[in-house]
Amino acid sequence: MKLKRFYLLFIVLFGVIFITNGQNVSLYNQFNGRFDFTFIGNTLNVQPNGANDPCLLLPSSDATLNLSPTDVIENAYLYWAGSGTGDFNVKLNGIDITSQRNFSAIQSSNGNPFFSAFADVTTQLQTTGNGLYTFSDLDVSPFLNPDTYCNNGTNFSGWAIVIVFGNPTLPLNQINVYDGLEALSTAVVNVQDQLIINLGNLNVLDNSGAKLGFVAWEGDANIANQESLLINGNIINNPPLNPGNNAFNGTNSITGSSSLYNMDLDIYDIQNYISIGNSTVEVKMTTAQDFVLINTIVTKLNSQLPDATVAINSVENQCDSRTIVVNYTISNLNCTNPLPTQTPISIYINNQLLQTTTTNAEIPVDGSISSQITLVIPNLIPDTFEIKFVVDDTGNGTGIVAELIETNNTFSISNTFWISPTFNTLESLISCNEGFTRGTFDFSSYEELVKTNSNDTVQLYETIENATNGVNPILNTTNYVAIATPKEIFIRIDNENCFSITSFLLTTRNCPPKVYNYISANNDTYNDNLTIDGLYDIFLDFKIEIYNRWGRLIWIGNQNTDKWTGQVKDGIGSENAPDGTYFYLLFLNDIDYPEPLKGFLYLNH
Repeated sequence: MKLKRFYLLFIVLFGVIFITNGQNVSLYNQFNGRFDFTFIGNTLNVQPNGANDPCLLLPSSDATLNLSPTDVIENAYLYWAGSGTGDFNVKLNGIDITSQRNFSAIQSSNGNPFFSAFADVTTQLQTTGNGLYTFSDLDVSPFLNPDTYCNNGTNFSGWAIVIVFGNPTLPLNQINVYDGLEALSTAVVNVQDQLIINLGNLNVLDNSGAKLGFVAWEGDANIANQESLLINGNIINNPPLNPGNNAFNGTNSITGSSSLYNMDLDIYDIQNYISIGNSTVEVKMTTAQDFVLINTIVTKLNSQLPDATVAINSVENQCDSRTIVVNYTISNLNCTNPLPTQTPISIYINNQLLQTTTTNAEIPVDGSISSQITLVIPNLIPDTFEIKFVVDDTGNGTGIVAELIETNNTFSISNTFWISPTFNTLESLISCNEGFTRGTFDFSSYEELVKTNSNDTVQLYETIENATNGVNPILNTTNYVAIATPKEIFIRIDNENCFSITSFLLTTRNCPPKVYNYISANNDTYNDNLTIDGLYDIFLDFKIEIYNRWGRLIWIGNQNTDKWTGQVKDGIGSENAPDGTYFYLLFLNDIDYPEPLKGFLYLNH
């Protein structure tokens, strides 16, 4: 049930009023649920700072944790602080601890630095549990000399652990934790300075058990000049340990000790200073003499509110469609009250309201509901656009549900329409007829020629079904044999999400036959007759006429005659023609070849 965890640790420095630099105290963390908090820690000073101060600091000190057996440690934060620029490597029960976050402040009047350090020690405390804790190895002695901290009474070091614990018997509470290192001081004695922290996003349902705690360094019991802690304008105190005009006085209200030299561990009941229905609580600290460095404050309030958040899980696009389906989840995590049904959800496209919907059921604490919605995107919206869901938004930026956090209701995601790839139109590919419209083709270059985007992928298929399903692509595109033409070849072009299909035709034409013009008619099986490739299976109505060199027709042939073997035939004799040069006319009787092909032949018996 964690939502945020906030602590405020107050560091108070004794003595002359100084102006300091530091880090603003701000929200660190928050817990919502059945939680409470406590402190343990101790000083390393041997006595309060002041007159006759020996300027000595202890090498270690102890404190005891004593939670109920049913309490479960949720988180534990170790803070240590002191004079000087800092020692950021210490030990807790002999285990080395290194600072994870550091804070610093400078006294502008003399340039003296102070520091605070932080480490998350949750695992160690969860493992060790109740018992004695020894803090050691914090050394600020290099900074302690009469010319700096000792003479003005600002030599100190100490440690504290802020512990947040859960218990099923506790009411639903909100534990707020703030930290930084911010000065509460005044430049002139008796002129009051104040520091105000407002706790917001509350819904106080029960003020019973409300409390506020702080840890302060250098608290001095002898300075009580308008030094107060106020809740909603009311001074809180715990006399006689913590009088209302001396909030930082070296005490531990958890153990009742008044000898926590130069630091304070105090927790106050504040249930009389807040009211049921409060949505904010003001915490104010004042001083008219002491110089205080605020490092951490912890509050416990019974605040029961939901906390609606939204996440877009996925966007479903369809190719070449402006309709999308958005899957989203509304959650109510780390909160203290259910999120009511009919909580509005507004949907924006490029920051323009598209439509609204609502939750369809109450969402319990730490619960969530997933849903989906179909959206039709207007034509004026570009192909790439932002989808923004805002829960608890009626469509004009306002909500109807009071929440723990009012600034975490939005989720945005960029989306791009899925658009089928464009492509270039391909011309039909023509090859020579190898007989009965059979042809051999090389269309490997078409795989690149069809693309308009070099990142697209291309495959070729023999059927539209194969192309649509992306199965059985053509593997040989350089020497593809089409048994019959015309034949349609399909190309599938894929981008990351969509595909397009185009096609081109394979066609054949009757290419000119090739005439071999040498004949050796000697029956040796080589060149014994007139050979013409691409004629007999292609041009079925051809005629060949052969003439001697004087222009006399000596032979006529066609599809039904034998090939010429160098004889004179067809009614003009059948003897062998003499060796020499002859001429031919080849009539193809084809629309592409209206004139006969002509050439010469050489005959040698």
